[in-house]
Amino acid sequence: MSQQTVPSGVAKDSLRAWLLATRPATLTVGLIPVVIGTAVAHTMHAMRLLPALAALFGAVFIQIGTNLANDVFDYEKGADTAERLGPLRVTQAGLIAPHNVRLGMYISFALATVMGIYLTWVAGPYVLLIGVLSIASGIAYTGGPYPLGYNGLGDLFVFVFFGLVAVCGTVFVEAGRLSVLAFYAALPVGALATAVLVVNNLRDGPTDVKAGKRTLVVRFGRSFGVAEYWVLLATAFVIPLYLWVSGQLGRAALLPLLSLPLAVPLCRSVLRDRGAPLNRTLAQTARLLLVHGLLFALGIVL
Repeated sequence: MSQQTVPSGVAKDSLRAWLLATRPATLTVGLIPVVIGTAVAHTMHAMRLLPALAALFGAVFIQIGTNLANDVFDYEKGADTAERLGPLRVTQAGLIAPHNVRLGMYISFALATVMGIYLTWVAGPYVLLIGVLSIASGIAYTGGPYPLGYNGLGDLFVFVFFGLVAVCGTVFVEAGRLSVLAFYAALPVGALATAVLVVNNLRDGPTDVKAGKRTLVVRFGRSFGVAEYWVLLATAFVIPLYLWVSGQLGRAALLPLLSLPLAVPLCRSVLRDRGAPLNRTLAQTARLLLVHGLLFALGIVL
């Protein structure tokens, strides 16, 4: 029997079904890097509203496109089956036909491209290269002949593109240059975004094995995944502390430490829980990314 429970009132091909397909809880992964990057641009006296908004919408559209690609490609590759324990996937649940989900993916990436064209006009051809690589990687995460997520490269993809590339790219389109602070500021964001994926992989380990999805958890075991999660969360809190100790930021850089009480129960959860209970941990890790990121951005600005 399917583990996928369709919420009441969600009709096939309805607006609510499409909203579920975008996975709103995960959109902080695309939102927070731009907020952090804009805060860094502010320290460089180079914050620009229109490029910031274009980067924000571009990042969110890439995130939605990647989510839709993951939804349809996992279904087609047999990773999303009746045994799935995670949140509802619209293709597997029959709410939206695969070809329509694929069309939605193309539209999302097309909208991201529009934002990228504007940002290329504002900041130069390097932005075009970043956009093309980001979209190609979003598709290649679960699609194509060598899907990244199926070959243990998903964690690296998320850390690079939703951390380093997203933050530094935002700084570049606003300031026209990068700074050492941009690199350091990208590390906690990338770490927490990757932590969201790690929870997903811990939850889906048994079904991923059957589907031939060789995530790092499948390759190296559950203990590795737990340790990876702990290291990623530790990174998110150590970097702001380092920026204060090294004198690169003032005492306000410590504001993200206020979110530490949210992190401690999550570290216990990934060690203790298995299967469906990790859905709550995944959502709370995304919330930690949001709270930590907003506090970090505020600390950078102050």
